[in-house]
Amino acid sequence: MENKRSVAKPDGKLAVLIPGLGAVSTTLMAGVELARKGKGHPIGSLTQMGTARLGKRTDGRTVKLNELVPLAELKDVAFGAWDIIREDAYEVAVRSGVLSDKHLEEVKPFLQSIKPKQGVHDPEFVRRIEANHIKATKTHRESIEALRQDIRDFKKELNATRAVMVVCSSVETFRPLPESFKTLAAFEKALDENSPDINPTALYTYAAIKEGVPFANATPNASVDTPALQEMAKQESVAVAGRDLKSGQTMMKTVIAPALKARMLGLDGWFSTNILGNRDGEVLDDPAAFKAKEVTKSSVLDTILQPDLYPELYKKYAHKVAIHYYPPRGDAKEGWDNIDITGWLGYPMQIKVNFLCRDSILAAPLVLDIALFLDLAKRLEWRGIQEWMSFYFKTPMAQPGLPVEHDLFIQLTKLKNTLRVVAGEDPITHLGLDYYGDDLPLSK
Repeated sequence: MENKRSVAKPDGKLAVLIPGLGAVSTTLMAGVELARKGKGHPIGSLTQMGTARLGKRTDGRTVKLNELVPLAELKDVAFGAWDIIREDAYEVAVRSGVLSDKHLEEVKPFLQSIKPKQGVHDPEFVRRIEANHIKATKTHRESIEALRQDIRDFKKELNATRAVMVVCSSVETFRPLPESFKTLAAFEKALDENSPDINPTALYTYAAIKEGVPFANATPNASVDTPALQEMAKQESVAVAGRDLKSGQTMMKTVIAPALKARMLGLDGWFSTNILGNRDGEVLDDPAAFKAKEVTKSSVLDTILQPDLYPELYKKYAHKVAIHYYPPRGDAKEGWDNIDITGWLGYPMQIKVNFLCRDSILAAPLVLDIALFLDLAKRLEWRGIQEWMSFYFKTPMAQPGLPVEHDLFIQLTKLKNTLRVVAGEDPITHLGLDYYGDDLPLSK
């Protein structure tokens, strides 16, 4: 394939700006610094450890993804953050209890240097946190202007030539999509009227897009998944992705469900529950906040299983999702899944999964990848929805009217093929008939 895309080199520093200085973001920051110092490995990061095959299997060509396309290097990544709690990154990391004392001591000065700017807060959207570090702005427009100035200041302070924003803040209470989010004109009017429909995450989104900063939403909060802000992203030529990281239990669903469908095994029910003791769990103990998470966690099965095409197998399955705040567990989340399936002649079977995972350890490398791929999209001059990044999200976005793809392996193929095409290589279809010549003729 000859059409190699022209892409600007990742010269200079990249500012990764994160609304929400919590367990995930501080685990990411510490991990990047440890990797830079040779004290840890970036396990879980596709951009740092992933590879792609090029050409035929017989060619023996496999390269690392960060050699296939020009990605920013870890040495050039700098961090900025906002939060509604007055703690530096080291204090947050200690309180979160994700990393060992040994690891924290190794990066203590680095984390202490990351002090959040005041966050935008609305207690109607985040009700379980006592905020003590919030902007004194009175209107939505004032908040946006303050955030835009923060973005400019971060770039200067961090000596960065480019920036991306990835929201990792607390889950906001669920609201059905208001009319004000359905068109950009309606959204602008709601901003002018200081409408209570506008959530803090949407203000960060608007500010980033107006500053030309690629944006991703790692939370379930209303943001670039809405028509208004998607319209704005295209209008301002900004790349956007989201929403809600697919890191633990939902990742496992997008692995197991495609296997069931591939083998045409039926599904009677899928019961999922979690216990979680970090601040995310505390916030999700608010039923209105949990509803936002439930929506993103529950959406994957129908899309993968396609019950309208396979009614005998998937039309009537039960699906239950629950999250329980259990402080003793901290960041060590535990997820249980009971899956009732049906096989030959309708005989019942079960699959049980007990995933003892670490919430922030799984999420941190995803945020890194998202940031580096958004920066690539910016240098490619791509805009709007970046569906090729759906691999990272529970509720990925696609062009309006286009079915969303949730299957993890199809998503990974899409991502790698996108990078192959950018590099001027052929996408890989795994067809393989040409290896067999006349043994498998397509025509006579």
